[in-house]
Amino acid sequence: MRLAILSGSVFGTADFLADEAAERCAAAGLQVSRIKPASVDALLAADAQAILVCCSTTGMGELPDAIMPFYSELQTRFPLLTGIPFGVIGLGDSSYGDTFCQGGEQLRELLLELQAREALPMLRLDASETVTPEVDAEPWLDEFIGLLQNG
Repeated sequence: MRLAILSGSVFGTADFLADEAAERCAAAGLQVSRIKPASVDALLAADAQAILVCCSTTGMGELPDAIMPFYSELQTRFPLLTGIPFGVIGLGDSSYGDTFCQGGEQLRELLLELQAREALPMLRLDASETVTPEVDAEPWLDEFIGLLQNG
């Protein structure tokens, strides 16, 4: 199974998490394309059979600058990803209330609009509760990998 992993980060945490996820997924036997920086052309060229996005939230619930061009291009080009399983790991801070993990949620909603299929509900990691999101994400990642391996 070919898995494309993309990330959008402000301070590097989501990028680091995506790198760690890529290693874990590759070790489990998936063919991983770590797409950095995220671009629609690179995603389409990867011929991905599954997608994983790790994204932080900035400001008042916005996407990080690093992934905004990808998000805008996905909206403009609107390449249908019909039936492709995906997962999103959102990073945020629950003290921001309603905008907690909103960056990841925006990407999740766009992937659903593009007819991709959410393999597993979005993982929301709270910066006010964890200092090791890569460790906290492991159980979710293992479940995601299992779902991809078993169709």
